[in-house]
Amino acid sequence: MFLTISTTGNQERPATDLGFLLHKHPDKAQTFSTSHGTAHVLYPEATVERCTAALLLEVDPVALVRRGKGKGRGGSPDSALAQYVNDRPYAASSLLAVALSTVFKTALQGVCSARPERAAAPLPLRVEVPALPARGGAELVTKLFAPLGWTTVTAEPVPLDEQFPQWGDSRYVQLVLEGELRLADALRQLYVLLPVLDDSKHYWVAPDEVDKLLRAGEGWLAEHPEQKLITSRYLSRRWSLTRQAMERLELVRLAEADDLEVEEIDNAVDETTDTDERPVPLAVQRRDAILRALEAAGASRVLDLGCGQGQLVQALLKNVKFTEIVGVDVSMRALTIASRRLKIDRLGERQAERVKLMQGSLTYTDKRLTGYDAAVLSEVVEHLDLPRLPALEYAVFGSARPRTVLVTTPNVEYNVRWESLPAGYVRHGDHRFEWTRAEFRAWAGRVAERHGYGVEFVPVGPDDPEVGPPTQMAVFTRNPQDRPGDQRDKRGRRDDRGEQTTPQDEKEAKAA
Repeated sequence: MFLTISTTGNQERPATDLGFLLHKHPDKAQTFSTSHGTAHVLYPEATVERCTAALLLEVDPVALVRRGKGKGRGGSPDSALAQYVNDRPYAASSLLAVALSTVFKTALQGVCSARPERAAAPLPLRVEVPALPARGGAELVTKLFAPLGWTTVTAEPVPLDEQFPQWGDSRYVQLVLEGELRLADALRQLYVLLPVLDDSKHYWVAPDEVDKLLRAGEGWLAEHPEQKLITSRYLSRRWSLTRQAMERLELVRLAEADDLEVEEIDNAVDETTDTDERPVPLAVQRRDAILRALEAAGASRVLDLGCGQGQLVQALLKNVKFTEIVGVDVSMRALTIASRRLKIDRLGERQAERVKLMQGSLTYTDKRLTGYDAAVLSEVVEHLDLPRLPALEYAVFGSARPRTVLVTTPNVEYNVRWESLPAGYVRHGDHRFEWTRAEFRAWAGRVAERHGYGVEFVPVGPDDPEVGPPTQMAVFTRNPQDRPGDQRDKRGRRDDRGEQTTPQDEKEAKAA
């Protein structure tokens, strides 16, 4: 893909000053590496009267396939064969916009120590883009560029095939812009509007894209008549990000209208005074307690057993201390929802290597679960029938044997504090039981003794002096002298010391 920027000059203001403004010398060609190929900067002409800088981007198709995942990430978004046949190496798109920001980073900021007066003043510019995807046609191209100070906006449609004019025009145009603008303003406009016209991006749009948009759109986007379309397309139609950007742009517009700073407008909340705050949900407090316990245990490879829809996995993924995270659940529907929540198909390579979701039952031994630093059973045990608990105990504590196991479960004594919960009811319709603090401690103590673990108890949520916390958590730590080798048979009928379990042991486990 190709783009040229030209300017004219005279003896007093030579056109070759363009080299100073772009920080690229006209007498030599330069090469720069980008994430998807190689960018070349060269000057087809460089005289006092006229100077042209050309940016040529050679896209690496292999890198494009490896890094691109799905719609809007490397391939043409409307073709089932986009991985093999697409227009990305030829048509101006977000790939060219990223190359602009990489190669002309200082020029985008309007900085030029050698010619500061030239950087601050408008220049007679001519910008040409031979192949520009325009979803919305030439009319949209004019609507986007004409309000920005360009005196001439030419968007000539490219025919599908010159030999068959009856086929009509393609969605590509040959773009020519002419006018007097600051070079930095012209580059910022191109940086934003190239992917907007293409209506696709080769990378995942994260929240920091809002800041990029506002920086590049400073001075022109807040008053643009097509502001909403530009914002929505630039942010890949992510509604939450678009709304955030629109709100911030409105503040900018109001501040400019009153000749004030944005901070003077956005001062409705006084951070120095107390404000009413919503209580932190118990689910959030529980996840925070689990994260603290895992960090205190020094765990880096973590199992989330019974991961459900992936809320805890998502929280773990945000912390780089956890290098490997595995979510396990028996429900494929829950795992599908978790995959969507985590956007696994859109994660970068490093993030994708850290997380795995897999189907499995916690009442059966699974060799895939051995060798991990920690396992979490968050609000899981109460969903099992009591006679099945011994099977889960052995699968986790006897077979998988992580160094640390965290178990959270409701404290039934706290239920009297829930005004909306009728007396005698459990908190969730699928709960088979809910333990008192004494019952939970008794169960945890038996499990710890039987499988060679120590156990401590941590309250989660407000610790009521009469009924205790809403959630109780047990932190199991494998005894240092206890080796992870498994000495039981497949039915778990031997403990770690090789002693035969008695019928009384099994009766107690079932009773728990």
